Amino acid sequence: MGEPTDLKNAAKTWQTMVDSNRALLLRKSGRDAGWWAARGREAGLRNDAELRDWMRDKHGITGYAQYAVSWEMFGYPEFMLRDADELIDAQYAGHPGLRPIADALLAWAAETEGVEIQLRKGYVSLHSPRRKFAQVTRANNTSVDITLRLDAPAEGLLSAVKVRDGDSFGRKVRLASVEDVDDAVLGFLAEALHQNS
Repeated sequence: MGEPTDLKNAAKTWQTMVDSNRALLLRKSGRDAGWWAARGREAGLRNDAELRDWMRDKHGITGYAQYAVSWEMFGYPEFMLRDADELIDAQYAGHPGLRPIADALLAWAAETEGVEIQLRKGYVSLHSPRRKFAQVTRANNTSVDITLRLDAPAEGLLSAVKVRDGDSFGRKVRLASVEDVDDAVLGFLAEALHQNS
């Protein structure tokens, strides 16, 4: 437990979302991001806000599909250009004692059928084929949190999370060492996967 996971092969980064948004734009409009970016430049659009208003008001294109054009015209945020290893390294930079906790959780995810790992700038999300079921976040300088979409009583290791209406991630486990990643914790992850598959 705690061995570094080969994230280049096990995890997805922002590229998954980029590809998804490009495909959504193509489905909604019949045109790709390059075509829309060229039209936006011809219209003299200078920033993301102008682009979004123009796409919504003149063409009826809203939501995630707009991102594909914005990134084409104005570039990607720096963190979106990082690979999986760079993202996880940045999350735990200066906190080497917490990295083994994340590595143990990611090893479980990489070895578990039906789990997709997605790296983000400040956290790692775990997805079933149906939806996200867990999130791994460095909570502070001494612990890592697993937030779960899990229907289970808040007792023992499993605590309640104050959530907004409609947010299903109402349970959390806080881990202070790699030894805390035990059968009970992995059982919570497995049950959250099961409930969301």
